[in-house]
Amino acid sequence: MLHNRSMSQPLTIVWLAIFIAALVWSGVAPKDYPTWVLEVFPALVGIVVMAWTFQRFPLTPLVYWLILVHSIILMIGGHYTYAEVPLGDWLGHVLGETRNNYDKLGHFAQGFVPALIAREILLRRRIVNGRGWTHFITVCICLAISAFYELIEWMVAMLSGQAADAFLGTQGYVWDTQSDMAWCLVGALTAIIILARLHDGQIARLVSRDADTASST
Repeated sequence: MLHNRSMSQPLTIVWLAIFIAALVWSGVAPKDYPTWVLEVFPALVGIVVMAWTFQRFPLTPLVYWLILVHSIILMIGGHYTYAEVPLGDWLGHVLGETRNNYDKLGHFAQGFVPALIAREILLRRRIVNGRGWTHFITVCICLAISAFYELIEWMVAMLSGQAADAFLGTQGYVWDTQSDMAWCLVGALTAIIILARLHDGQIARLVSRDADTASST
């Protein structure tokens, strides 16, 4: 069945349709197929994990839709390569910059979306006591993910040499790794600041449905 306690069947179908359409578009004549695979791979892993947990541990609708947005950001970057996304070129022209900064949007999302995923798991599983500690651990998890991703990029660069330029997307910026992690940090903090209350409400409703289901069985 294509629904759970969080997402109705019609919304689930819409979610899947958008994901598949974006994936197919992204994979049609991308700039570089090896780069496309590397960039899109996290989205593919994500949808496998979500399919596996869809019934046993459904996430809030907010998180599901943000994961979709993050996946589309990855697919766009994979299609064009992050250094050549037209949106980044347009913004650079508007802001008077020569660098395509679309990759910074990707790293912002790398903090923004995982922050809510981590926060939801920590709260619902009651892994950490206190909202302050929850937010601190959430940000730490996001920074750990960002650091691990930078290590993956470094490994790819070491193994493939110049072929990794499109994947790294440094565009000659010496502080690219540090700025990527900084944008991840900004994304995580922004998500907590602006969406914590909305997220709490959806978690409460989902937990309430779980309790109702448990009491009726």
